[in-house]
Amino acid sequence: MKKLFILLLVVLAAGTWVGQLMVQDPGYVLIAFNETTVETSLWVMLVIGVLGFLLAHWLLNILTNAMMPVHRLRSWRDRRNHNVSQRKTLKGLMALSEGNWVRAQRQLGQAAERSELPLINYLAAARAAHEQGDEKAADELLQKARTSTPQAEVAVGIAQAQIQLARGQLEPCLANLLKLRKLAPKNTYVMRLLKDVYANLQDWDAIAKLLPELKKSQAVRDDALVELERQTYMNLLNHSLEQLPVETDNASRHSVLDKAWQKLPRNLSGEPDLVRRYIELLISISAEPKAEQVLREMISKQWSEQLVNLYGRIMGQDLKKQMSHAQGWLKHHPDSADLLLTLGRLSLRNQVWGQALGYFEQSFSIQPSQETLAELSRLLRHLGEADRAQDLMQQNLSVVANDLPELPQPEAEKA
Repeated sequence: MKKLFILLLVVLAAGTWVGQLMVQDPGYVLIAFNETTVETSLWVMLVIGVLGFLLAHWLLNILTNAMMPVHRLRSWRDRRNHNVSQRKTLKGLMALSEGNWVRAQRQLGQAAERSELPLINYLAAARAAHEQGDEKAADELLQKARTSTPQAEVAVGIAQAQIQLARGQLEPCLANLLKLRKLAPKNTYVMRLLKDVYANLQDWDAIAKLLPELKKSQAVRDDALVELERQTYMNLLNHSLEQLPVETDNASRHSVLDKAWQKLPRNLSGEPDLVRRYIELLISISAEPKAEQVLREMISKQWSEQLVNLYGRIMGQDLKKQMSHAQGWLKHHPDSADLLLTLGRLSLRNQVWGQALGYFEQSFSIQPSQETLAELSRLLRHLGEADRAQDLMQQNLSVVANDLPELPQPEAEKA
């Protein structure tokens, strides 16, 4: 109130002062244009100027307001489209996550038509169409996604590759991924998809070439990468002989197999499963002496119970030397049940029956296993000790079949 009062006083003072000026000196203004002249006082001209400004301002507002409805209508329509698109997108994504593919495709497709950024809607709708098995609709939606956002070629291509892979369209998928590799050579997801396609195509050579990039980019988890690497070179070993003509001689097969083995990375050269498979392949082409040599060298470098067990199953070129090598390992591994089992088998090959029996019994006492029990029982029967073999099997029935349920049994009859 105080400020308003002061303002009124200032206005009254200014009005009084202006009024006095108008009385004392009204001023004179002359405007001449061609033969027309206008004469008036200065104060009247000032009043006319102020009124003219107010009139112009009023007319401008009328014209502006006359144009506003069109602008407002356009803004309302844009807001409505945005809200509708947002609502349908939300419903479509919820339906997609719930597995309601029909509703998801309908809602997302309708939202894409109103959306300023339709890419996500088209890609999600394409997935919904794919889940329904509607290949034509899925392809059309992917094409719409590509047309709506040309700069998203990699994203659309990845979605297309996923659908192609799921359909089993391996060749088109491979062509698509190779194209994407050129556009985005460091894209890790493209690498993973490419790995999956090669695996489905059984193209292990291609995976072997891709492995260094998968390692460098860390596109695959370390544990999965180790397994992939092992699987790749295992298949390369197997296929090295499978792709050869039937009439190929063993010498040529041996050469091809050796080349495949030499391609193994250093970290896999001592992997028991790979070594075992390599040995089995050598045996299959009548290269058992070579197999014994390779296996002996592997065991000497890196001890493996699995490989030691395998060593007793092959026959080297010199059986006495083979036996001697195995006995040398016993000094450092006296409690190895697999080594004692192997020594028992090598003793049989050298026809030292009593020694074989002793090794088998030692092995079985350290680790009762079905394999050792079978060897021991077989040897006893051939030594003429069938009753002892029968007693041994009866006493160790749980080793032969260790998954029998607990059931009541009748009492043994007294003699």
